[in-house]
Amino acid sequence: MKKIDWKISNDLFALLLTIPAVVITVAFIFIPIVDSVIESFLQYGVKNIITGKPGIWNNFHNYIRLFKTSTISSACIVTLRFVLFVVIFQLALGMALALILNSNIKCSRFIRSIMMAPWVVPTVISGLIWMWIFQPQYGIMKYIVAIVGGNKSFAVLNDPKTALTGVSVAALWKQIPLMTLLLLAGLQNVPSEIMEAATIDGAGVVAKFFHVTIPYLNPVIKIAVAMSIIENFKQFPLFWTMTGGGPNGATTNFSVLSYREAFVSMNLGSGAAVTTIWMIMMIIIIGLYNHFYKVDDLS
Repeated sequence: MKKIDWKISNDLFALLLTIPAVVITVAFIFIPIVDSVIESFLQYGVKNIITGKPGIWNNFHNYIRLFKTSTISSACIVTLRFVLFVVIFQLALGMALALILNSNIKCSRFIRSIMMAPWVVPTVISGLIWMWIFQPQYGIMKYIVAIVGGNKSFAVLNDPKTALTGVSVAALWKQIPLMTLLLLAGLQNVPSEIMEAATIDGAGVVAKFFHVTIPYLNPVIKIAVAMSIIENFKQFPLFWTMTGGGPNGATTNFSVLSYREAFVSMNLGSGAAVTTIWMIMMIIIIGLYNHFYKVDDLS
């Protein structure tokens, strides 16, 4: 009887399991990305779509036009400001809530269930909710500002100075629950023996947090923050629902600019150019983040 080489059989089986994932990745991720990059070098408008004619190669004209009008630099600044603001406050507030929920307070399970409600709500609905809150005539924010003696004509989304903050608050409201849940799961995996040993050695609450809790939470923090950066870098529904990129371009990020160029101005090549710059920038930022954020092995 012929002896079966189980190692070869296992390798072949693993390869067969991998093939569907590779095919799906190539078909739905790699090929669309390559196609988008190629289209960014074409003069490709609505007439090409209607007639079925291929786009005309125009070298870097789409990129040059974007940089000449300074629209891409403005979108870059808006995107980076939004991502930085949301990620920092999301981590800080999510950590605070996770620490509270991890302190054995009463009804903690019920609070966790209620807390996840904003995350379950669709993003467009979240945008509409916060539009009503910030509505300058009858929104709740108007009455709160009036009560504390502020400007009665206070309109968050209509003011270029505060519009981005308004969208950022809406993003925080929706995303903090997931960040809290991830950090809470990490906190519950911090070894109690290590915490007890630190207490016996005389470490205070602050010392235990920075020298015990944070090192054990680092892998979770790294993944959660990376997810948050990617999520907010490609944020479109909140911006388009709440402000449409206005007022005066104050909330026009990469996603809104790409949509406007491709489907409002009907210049698919220019929209693809924005998407390409957007993708490259996100890859660079995530690459730098992973390079500088080192996680020590505590096992």
